[in-house]
Amino acid sequence: MDPRIEDYALIGDEQTAALVSRYGSIDWLCLPRFDSAACFAALLGDEDNGHWRISPKGAGPCTRRAYRPDTLVLDTEWETDEGAVRVTDLMPQRDVAPDVVRVIEGLSGRVTVQSQLRLRFDYGSIVPWMRRAEGHRVAVAGPDSVWLRSEPPVRTWGKDFRTYSEFTVEAGQKVAFVLTWHPSHEPRPPLGDPFEALRSSVEDWQAWAAGCRYDGPHRDAVVRSLITLKALTYSPTGGIVAAPTTSLPEELGGVRNWDYRYCWLRDSTLTLGALLSAGYHEEAEAWRDWLLRAVAGDPADLQIMYGLSGERRLTEFELPWLSGFAGSTPVRIGNAAVEQLQLDVYGEVIDSLALSRRSGLPFKPHMWRVWCALMDFVRTAWRQPDEGIWEVRGPRRHFVYSKVMAWVAADRAVRALESEPALGGDLEGWRAMRDEVHREVCERGFDPERNTFTQSYGSRELDASLLLIPRVGFLPPDDPRVVGTIDAVRAELDNNGFLRRYDIDPSGAVEVSVDEAELSVSETEVSLSETEMSVSSPGKHVVDGLPGGEGTFLVCSFWLAEALHATGRKQEARELFDRLVALTNDVGLLSEEYDPVAGRQLGNFPQAFSHIGLVSTALALFGGDRAG
Repeated sequence: MDPRIEDYALIGDEQTAALVSRYGSIDWLCLPRFDSAACFAALLGDEDNGHWRISPKGAGPCTRRAYRPDTLVLDTEWETDEGAVRVTDLMPQRDVAPDVVRVIEGLSGRVTVQSQLRLRFDYGSIVPWMRRAEGHRVAVAGPDSVWLRSEPPVRTWGKDFRTYSEFTVEAGQKVAFVLTWHPSHEPRPPLGDPFEALRSSVEDWQAWAAGCRYDGPHRDAVVRSLITLKALTYSPTGGIVAAPTTSLPEELGGVRNWDYRYCWLRDSTLTLGALLSAGYHEEAEAWRDWLLRAVAGDPADLQIMYGLSGERRLTEFELPWLSGFAGSTPVRIGNAAVEQLQLDVYGEVIDSLALSRRSGLPFKPHMWRVWCALMDFVRTAWRQPDEGIWEVRGPRRHFVYSKVMAWVAADRAVRALESEPALGGDLEGWRAMRDEVHREVCERGFDPERNTFTQSYGSRELDASLLLIPRVGFLPPDDPRVVGTIDAVRAELDNNGFLRRYDIDPSGAVEVSVDEAELSVSETEVSLSETEMSVSSPGKHVVDGLPGGEGTFLVCSFWLAEALHATGRKQEARELFDRLVALTNDVGLLSEEYDPVAGRQLGNFPQAFSHIGLVSTALALFGGDRAG
C-alpha cells in the first residue's frame, strides 16, 4: 500500500485529534492532548506501532466516505459481495475523559465486520498489559489506561498482542465501539451512551457551522476549513495548533520532518482576522486571550511558538524506532525552532492586539501594557538579523519581511495612540521608528533593477512572504514596487502554477547573502560577526541549511491570489483560488504543501495555516457584503 497523506480524514474533540484512513484504520492518535505521546502511530511507522481498524472482513479501501454535512463526524462506507456497511467515526466533546466512538451500521445484506486493535503507547514503543475488567478490555502501561467496550457486546479475543472483534450486521443493525483513555492511577470514568454521543455531536457541529457569516462561492470549502480550525483548537486554553501531527514529510523520503503540534505566533493575525470576519467572535477572543497569556513576561524572551497552554520548553528529539511516513526520517518530537529569533512575531502579536481592539473584542486592562512593553523591545531589536518567518536553520539575515513586520508594530502603535491619546505612550518615538524602518526597507530591501523587494538585504533571492507587503499596509497595492514584487515572486517561485516559499538548494549548502557595505575584510574572504558565518563572496544566496527539497507551500499561493485581487487582476485571482480549492482531498482537507508534479499533498496534515489561507482568501475575493 502506497501511503498518501490525503488518504486521511480528521476527527477530534478540541483537545486532541485522530487520523482515519480509507481502510477504516485510525493510524494516529495522541492521548489525552494534541502534544501527548501517540497510542496509534502507524502513520509514522507500521501497524506494529499501533492502529485500530474496523472494516468488512477482508475488505480493502472504502467505496466512499464523507463528513456528515457541516460536522466533524465521518461516515465511511463499503460495498461488498455480502452487502453494504457504514462505519461512523467521531470524538465527542469530552466531559471527563477522551472517547473515540465508532458506530457500525448495516446498510444492506449481511456483512461480517472485523475490528483489529493494537494499542502501542509512547509513540508505538510500549505494548500495554491487556486484561478483562467489568466485561471490558483494559490496556495499562505506566501512566496510560485505555478501556474498550462495545454496545451491544460482541465476540472479542486477544491474539499476538492484538485485540480482535468479529460480528455480523444486517440492514438497520448497529454496533458501537467506545475507546476511553484515563490516567491509570484513577478509576474508570463514567460510561456514556455512544448513540446519544453521535446524535448530539452532529447537532452541536451543525449549530456551530450555522454561525458562519460567509455566503459566497466555495462556501462548503470555507465552512470545512473553519470546522478544521475549530477542531485544531485546544478548548481549555483557546490555543490553536498548527497541525495535529508531527514529521509528515515536506519531501517524501526527505529529512524536512517537523513537529507541528504547537501554537505559532506567526499565525495569530491571520487566524484572528479569519475567525472575526467569519462571525466567530468567541473563538477569536479565546485565541486572543491565549496569545496574551503566552507572551506575558520579558519581551526579549518572546518565542515564535508555545505549547497548548503556553508552555515554553518544546525540546526537540528523535524517535529512532519509527521508520517515518513513506520512509521519511527522522521522526521528531518537539521543535528546536522555538529557540530562534524571529522578529516578525512582534509585529504579528501587536497587529493581532490592534485587530482585536478595532473589532470590538473586550479590551483588557493589561493589553496596552503588554503592547508598550513589546514596542520598547522592538524599537531597538528590529535592527538585528534573525531567522525569518520560515525558521531557516541557516545563518541569521536581515529578512525584509521581518523588517516590514517591525514597521507594522510601530504603525499599529501609532494608530492606536492617535485614535485614543489617553492610552499614553511615546507617540513621536514610535513615529520616528516607523519612518526609519520604512525608509531602510525601501532602500536596502528593494532591487531597483528588477523592480522587486528581495528576501533579505543585498540578496537577489525572493520570498513569498513579500506578497504580504500590501496586505499589512506597508505600501498600497497600486505602488509600482508592489506590482513588480508580485510579478517577480510569481515568475521566480512558480512551480506548475503554485508557489514555493523561497528558492532551495537541494544540496543543503549554506551561502550567506550580504551587502557590499557589510564586507569587513575583503570581497573574497569575509567574516560577519552578526551571522557568525564565514562566506566566500558577496551577493550569494542563502538557503536554509537543510538537504533536499520541499513542495509548493499552499498558504503562499493563497497569498498570491489575494495579492492579484488587490492589484486589480481579479479574474486571475479567482482562477488561482479555484485551483487551490480543488487541491483539497475528498473530505475537504489540506496539508501544508503540495507536489504539483506527483499530485500529492505533503507536510503535516491538516494544516491550520493552509485552511486559514483558504478562509481569508475567500473573504478577500468574494466577501464584500456577504461576510462580516
